[in-house]
Amino acid sequence: MKKRRFSREFKSKVAIEALKGIRTIREISVQYQIHPNLISNWKKQLLAGIPEIFAEGHKIGIDEKDHKIQQLYQEVGELQYELSWLKKKSGFIS
Repeated sequence: MKKRRFSREFKSKVAIEALKGIRTIREISVQYQIHPNLISNWKKQLLAGIPEIFAEGHKIGIDEKDHKIQQLYQEVGELQYELSWLKKKSGFIS
């Protein structure tokens, strides 16, 4: 039997549906043709990961990303300056 793989989006959709409690896990498992234990595991993983979303470290990750982008823009600017200098020195002006 071939092992099925599920995307993050699909897992989160099913886990949120289970978390809402509108339908039972058994009903959800029949709809998506997934074993109920798998849905329960995804629901537990969702609940365990929620505190990390609101953690201070999550905000720090965004700040690091912004810093990296700023560094890359600076590097591009330096490379453009060097390129223009090299064009000027070589006599190749466009």
